[in-house]
Formats: sequence, structure tokens, C-alpha cells
Amino acid sequence: MKTLRTTFIASAMTLSGLLSATSAHADPGRFMIMKTSAKAPIGHVQFCRDNAWACSKETYDPVVVRLDEARWNELIAINAEINQRIRPMTDADLFGREEHWTYPVDGYGDCEEYVLEKQRVLIEAGWPKSALLITVAKDIQNSGHAVLTVRTDHGDMILDNQIAAVLPWYSTPYRYIKRQSARSSVKWTGISDTRVTTVSSVSN
Repeated sequence: MKTLRTTFIASAMTLSGLLSATSAHADPGRFMIMKTSAKAPIGHVQFCRDNAWACSKETYDPVVVRLDEARWNELIAINAEINQRIRPMTDADLFGREEHWTYPVDGYGDCEEYVLEKQRVLIEAGWPKSALLITVAKDIQNSGHAVLTVRTDHGDMILDNQIAAVLPWYSTPYRYIKRQSARSSVKWTGISDTRVTTVSSVSN
């Protein structure tokens, strides 16, 4: 993992590029193209069953966060802190099963635990739920991976535990499959990701 200093430098460079264009003149592709509704991952269904308080069935109007310098600094600070605080461990080693979503247990977890904790901490910091979306992708090994998409006026930004810097979604090496709906935490939407990436043989 990159050092915290490297993370802030890379993220600051990304912000400089993002703020050079206004949202009204954003380049095509800054936002993921959403398709029809999709099934929630089985792990998220299990998580909601175990943590009903975190999976309200209420619906809300989608919010896009205005990404000023203060918000950007808060985002990269929280992302870096959680990436450093949680130590990686597979669900098989932690829970004796291949797939189990929960908040970090004793400071350990896999990608879903990182994502759930980042979402929880950002919500507690006042960020809107509809802008913090758990997202499922295929990584460069064609394995399932989860990241947090943050919807901002400069595009969809990705908080990841494999890449230290906060990056626009199109700058990451993943093929995106589906994510939480911006209108409901218990509904999911498919993603139309037709970019040419290093990921091959991706199936939905």
C-alpha cells in the first residue's frame, strides 16, 4: 500500500484536475452509466438481515456532493485512516465461510468490511447516504471486489482498499458490475461499463 504522504499527493493532483472543469462542462464518462435494476449481492442481503438498522427501506432523493477543497481533504483523510486501521483478512479465515459482509471485526476484514466502514464513518461525518454507494466490480485478477463510489459534482469517485489514492472511477483498473441505488440502500442497479480494461471474461 502506498504511504499516506503519497496518497495525499496523488489525491491532490487528482483534485487539481477535477476542479479545472466545472460540472456543467464535465467530460463524458465522469459518471457511471446505470442500467436497469439488479439483484443485491448475497453478502449484502445477509448484511442487511444482520444489521437492519443500516438498511432502511426508505427512499430518498439522490444527492450529488459538491466537492470543494474541504470535502476533498475530508474524503481522502477518512479513506486513508480506514485503509491503515483495518488489516486484511479473508472471510474464510475470519468467519469460516467464503462470503460474509459485516463491519470490521477486531480491526480485520476484506474489501467489503473496508467499504462498509468507510460508508458508516462518512455518514456519521454528515455525508448523504445517497452519495455513498457500495459498488461491486471485477478486479485485474477477474475476482469479485467491492469499493465505495462517492457521487460528486466532479464525477463518481472511488474509495478502495487496494489502491491508496482516491480516483475517478474511470481511472481505476476495474470492470464495474453493479452498485447500490442512489434512491434506496436496499436496492441495486446494474452498471454499463463498456471500457476496454485489463479485465477479461467478465460476467454479470
